[in-house]
Amino acid sequence: MTSKSLKVWSAVHTWTSLISMVFMLMLCVTGLPLIFHHELNHVLGYESEPADVPAGTPFVSLDKIVEAGKAQRPQDVVQLVFFDRDEPNVAFVWMNTAIDAPGENGKAVAVDRRTAQVLKEPKLTEGPVAFLLKLHTDMFLGLGGKLFLGLMAVVFLVAMISGVVLYAPFMRKLEFGTVRRNRSRRLFWLDIHNLGGVVTFVWLTVVGATGMINTWADLMLKLWQFGQLAEMTAPYRDKPPLTAIGSLQKAVDVALAAAPEMKPISIAFPGTIFTSKSHFGVFLIGSTPISSRVLQPALVDAETAELTPMRPMPWYVQTLFLSQPLHFGDYGGLPLKIVWAVLDVAAILVLGSGLYLWIARRRKGATRLAEAEGEPSAARMLGAAGE
Repeated sequence: MTSKSLKVWSAVHTWTSLISMVFMLMLCVTGLPLIFHHELNHVLGYESEPADVPAGTPFVSLDKIVEAGKAQRPQDVVQLVFFDRDEPNVAFVWMNTAIDAPGENGKAVAVDRRTAQVLKEPKLTEGPVAFLLKLHTDMFLGLGGKLFLGLMAVVFLVAMISGVVLYAPFMRKLEFGTVRRNRSRRLFWLDIHNLGGVVTFVWLTVVGATGMINTWADLMLKLWQFGQLAEMTAPYRDKPPLTAIGSLQKAVDVALAAAPEMKPISIAFPGTIFTSKSHFGVFLIGSTPISSRVLQPALVDAETAELTPMRPMPWYVQTLFLSQPLHFGDYGGLPLKIVWAVLDVAAILVLGSGLYLWIARRRKGATRLAEAEGEPSAARMLGAAGE
């Protein structure tokens, strides 16, 4: 590599790192507890515990689950019924002030699927974990915050690639993994930064890329709504709004009859953004680690229980579904989460050392300037702090 190209890559790495570093450091720090979000919410008491009933007790009808939710919040309407992958005995009835009200304004009623008993109120949008998740996903700025963090992820990926390009000529005269402990503090942290960046490059690239994809979730949902969903429900476009809807359990049974190897994970009521004004949107998942993350929508007429021909969701939505659990290490249970946490700590070390190196470099530059201006004593003191 020529000295000119080396300077270009160095400038690219420096400035892309500086632009993205603070935000990436925030994401890594907030992401560390979010890896264990389910475990933390369980310990802190923000999740609902199912009732203690005999093993093998069958599930009651989903219509009874909905009735229990309505009885708990009679002033609201049901938007969704969904289930927890980690606790299949609990159903959540998502209630809101209107069928088309923003989802974040709603409240969940937790119901035991075997007894239709209302459980302790879950606090899905409250507590420290929910606060960290909101900060991590959009910094409390909504869609604009998500898209901004997505842009920072792109800049960070450029910083990672340029760092690897620079690492090869930098380590040409040193063995891989060398950390010069007996030299200056700045050289020690430079070696730590370079080694940590190379070791975690693949993981940081995966997490950065999946995080970038996740910031586009709202846009992908809109694209699916105005594309495939609109096509599937086109014959119902001019129908008047429903005056009454049929059985939720029957709608789910119809969907499962068409895909018996799958199971429901959520059901959207007619009029919500996830379906049409005339259909239940039954979203099904498979049983393997991969298929359990990809949703298969089944639209069932809420009056006649007739199934609209099923279509797999577009590739871009499936990419989103697969990237979300990969971002937090949710594919392999607790062991993979621990691996993700260790790599996250390593990433924090890489980012923190990069910030320190930039500050130390600025101090060194200030030292040289002060010496040129005839202030060697203060300059030496300032320079010593960075060594």
